[in-house]
Amino acid sequence: MIESIKLLVVDDELDFLETLMKRLRKRGVHVQGVKSGEEALECLGREPIDVVILDVKMPGMNGLETLKAIKAKHPLVEVIMLTGHANVETAVTGMELGAFDYLMKPMDIDELLYKVQDAYQKKMLHETRIALRRKIAEGGE
Repeated sequence: MIESIKLLVVDDELDFLETLMKRLRKRGVHVQGVKSGEEALECLGREPIDVVILDVKMPGMNGLETLKAIKAKHPLVEVIMLTGHANVETAVTGMELGAFDYLMKPMDIDELLYKVQDAYQKKMLHETRIALRRKIAEGGE
């Protein structure tokens, strides 16, 4: 299942971004990386993404602002927030804004992958429900 997930990692720390992408690719994940919230929104506008791993602390458009914009334009995309700074308040705000979950850097790669898979399953469930509702509304079976 992990091979079918389209993942986007958003982090302004280039070394972290490249290392994480390399580790995810080794596990068979289709992953792309960008360095800013603005780039993330451009990428989401161009191609389908299932799950976004989003750093909270970035220059320019920060993680929470990016999360708001993602949820406004792409409500079914699930977002996992990442931070190197223990901040419960930010975690709560992120969850209130629609983040799927929250992880502290450095995180365990297997724990991250479990969360990515859970987020993907939630997205697929939402898409299935929407398709069923549409079919029922159109008088289908």
